[in-house]
Amino acid sequence: MDDLEIYKKNHKTKYLAEQYEKMSERVRETESMAHQDPAFKELAAEELGHIEVQQKELLQKMEDIIAAEAEEEKFPNEIILEVRAGAGGNEAALFAYDLALMYTRFAEKEGWDVKKLHESVSSLGGYKEASFEFRGKDVYKYLRFETGVHRIQRIPATEKSGRIHTSTASVAIMPIRRHHDIEINQNDIEVEFSRSSGAGGQNVNKVETAVRIIHKPTGIDAKCSSERSQQQNREKAMQFLLAKLESAAEEAEAKKRSEQRRKQIGTADRSEKIRTYNILQDRVTDHRIKKSWHNIEHIFAGGIGDIINTLQEASRAN
Repeated sequence: MDDLEIYKKNHKTKYLAEQYEKMSERVRETESMAHQDPAFKELAAEELGHIEVQQKELLQKMEDIIAAEAEEEKFPNEIILEVRAGAGGNEAALFAYDLALMYTRFAEKEGWDVKKLHESVSSLGGYKEASFEFRGKDVYKYLRFETGVHRIQRIPATEKSGRIHTSTASVAIMPIRRHHDIEINQNDIEVEFSRSSGAGGQNVNKVETAVRIIHKPTGIDAKCSSERSQQQNREKAMQFLLAKLESAAEEAEAKKRSEQRRKQIGTADRSEKIRTYNILQDRVTDHRIKKSWHNIEHIFAGGIGDIINTLQEASRAN
């Protein structure tokens, strides 16, 4: 069997492959005995039939495991979700916070685990930028179409004249894969340490546990301050940096196929305006599929299931 060595190298299928190999040896022994003693021929045929059934079952199990791994590699169950304030000053930062809260509430409904990796907070409590780690079944498959520029139209609480303001925030969904196509040269990175902020007790203010890693050739950086130790934050930040670099490479590749990509739902270009949240009209519109939903309060409370399902269906239709 040509694929047996591949199955033996995979820790999930190694034992099954070894069992398959042992059965192949039994086949050879049984055939040899039948050849040497014709009286054994009928019994050998029965034995070979049983072995064939068992080998088919083992092969199916191995194929299913490999297929499941390939599916998880394509749609991993772990992502980095990053929000950044765009145009609009403090109002944009507040909108970025609203978006982060919307996604974390949706994650709660789905039973996913969420951990905040890093945040930079504005003077009014919004997010200049923040990143989160999401873990759970189908998390990338569900959220992959959220990457892009989100726009909100509303009257800010600080606006005395009642004027409608338009502000933006960008969302980036970056899958964390087990196998990476990108290798980082240690000479190409710069590591900075700083004191963490937020919960964590007195040690937070005394020890420089927060980590920022900069990839010098691209200028892309990754920050993590969620873990207790500097080493843990460094490992997380490196994982985050790999996800960012791979997403940037995928985005560049997608832009090369821009004509084809215009006909599809974008999944990699964070500069693409994808959705508008109009508070006064209680309407959310996704510009890629030209469809709107109402009840923004429910949507900001994590009720984005209908939007996500509609995008999934539109993607399959393409």
